[in-house]
Amino acid sequence: MSSQSVKPAKKCYEHIGGKLGELLLETFVQKNWIAKKEPSDKNFYITDLGEKEFAKLGLDLSKIKSEVI
Repeated sequence: MSSQSVKPAKKCYEHIGGKLGELLLETFVQKNWIAKKEPSDKNFYITDLGEKEFAKLGLDLSKIKSEVI
């Protein structure tokens, strides 16, 4: 690896953590790719728009277990 500055992308259990994870979350919410049913909800769900946009990025969302919300 070169002596250039490297920006970390942290993995925590099965998700991306750190600032990269935070920026991705904020962007996906702003673009309405993910949302919450209620502001107080802990978890997000992938919107219909998100399914289309994530597919354009080549993400296989079938690897995510579906849940009833």
